Amino acid sequence: MIDLIFGIILVMLVVTAALALFSKKLLNSVVILSLFSSLLVILLIILQAPDLALAEAVIAAGIMTSFFIITINKTEEIE
Repeated sequence: MIDLIFGIILVMLVVTAALALFSKKLLNSVVILSLFSSLLVILLIILQAPDLALAEAVIAAGIMTSFFIITINKTEEIE
């Protein structure tokens, strides 16, 4: 059962990475990248690495996403 969940999450990681890469709007890419980080947190918990999962959740899904959104909003005002 864990192998099935592991495989599904791996496929979803590849799909979200491709969606973030080929998205036309930057804000959509940032949201998809946040989803990618959340899936990676779930994968790390399944692999029994809770310390890495916590670091990924705080840094990538939290801080980095907010920094990207703030930067995109500030640069769109300039243009």
